[in-house]
Amino acid sequence: MGYVQGFVIPVPVANREAYRDMAARTAPVFQDYGAERIVECWGDALPDGQVTDFHKAVKAEATENVVFSWIVWPDKATCDAAHDKIWSDPRMMTPDRAIPFDGKRMIYGGFVPIFDTQVV
Repeated sequence: MGYVQGFVIPVPVANREAYRDMAARTAPVFQDYGAERIVECWGDALPDGQVTDFHKAVKAEATENVVFSWIVWPDKATCDAAHDKIWSDPRMMTPDRAIPFDGKRMIYGGFVPIFDTQVV
């Protein structure tokens, strides 16, 4: 069933297209190093929770929305092997383009799937 990296990211609403452009530009880099699928989702129905919710998880401000994203890898070894290669790839070095979100408030992690309805 592979390996999944998941991300929850606060993105200024005004930066939606810049974020999408960044994702489209960097996705091929991840794929070149083994990523099988990359999904970026713009928050649409994010209810306020009494204890926690997506907005609170990343301390999203009133002018920000939340992106829920994941990358599917064939296995953890491929994901781990790709990490340094991705971040040293010249295509990721774009000093003329600012990152369209506050990376300090992004939450992320790696996950081993335990159930999946997709037939492989």
